[in-house]
Amino acid sequence: MARNIPALVAVAGASLLLAATPAVAVGTTVASTAGATLLGSLPAGWLGDDGQPVDLHALRGQRLVVTMAYANCHRICPMTVMHLQALQRSLDAAGSTATFIVVGYDPEVDDPGAWHQYRRERRLGRPNWLFLTASSPRQVREFAGRLGFEFWKYDEHVMHDERVVVIDPRGELQYVAGPGQPIDLRRVMQRTPTTSEQGTPTP
Repeated sequence: MARNIPALVAVAGASLLLAATPAVAVGTTVASTAGATLLGSLPAGWLGDDGQPVDLHALRGQRLVVTMAYANCHRICPMTVMHLQALQRSLDAAGSTATFIVVGYDPEVDDPGAWHQYRRERRLGRPNWLFLTASSPRQVREFAGRLGFEFWKYDEHVMHDERVVVIDPRGELQYVAGPGQPIDLRRVMQRTPTTSEQGTPTP
């Protein structure tokens, strides 16, 4: 992450990459698109750091903790990953589970090989951690726009804020932690009512 963000934001020629698609706001509890779940509205096909295809839609039924990063980031991304590692430890202690998904901002640089090395260097070998590469910058913009990740490029740097999005097992938005907000374990672990329970009147 480059220094002096406000100055860089004001520099003419910085190219905004955020997609013009509906975004998820901090504090939102339910989000869907044209009757589909939030998960169902996201691009499905990705590459894992092992070079194998990953179907994001096939992860429905799991709690998903999602963020975006780029492998060469030296400020925001390492902090985000540290926060996710702390969340993993808290979930372990509580006997709970989640799948952690890190999507690369720059598919030309953050390819499966780069993410594989990133995992190895940071000892992030657990199988419930997925580091995904898009097939194109357009796919990244669509994904980012749906989940409210704002980013732009200045020279060779990807400028962005810290953001973590939790998607519940139904594929709907459960919780968002924005820049400077600690991840609330209670809200991450909050049980999602089933469809039958949602339709049952409270006594």
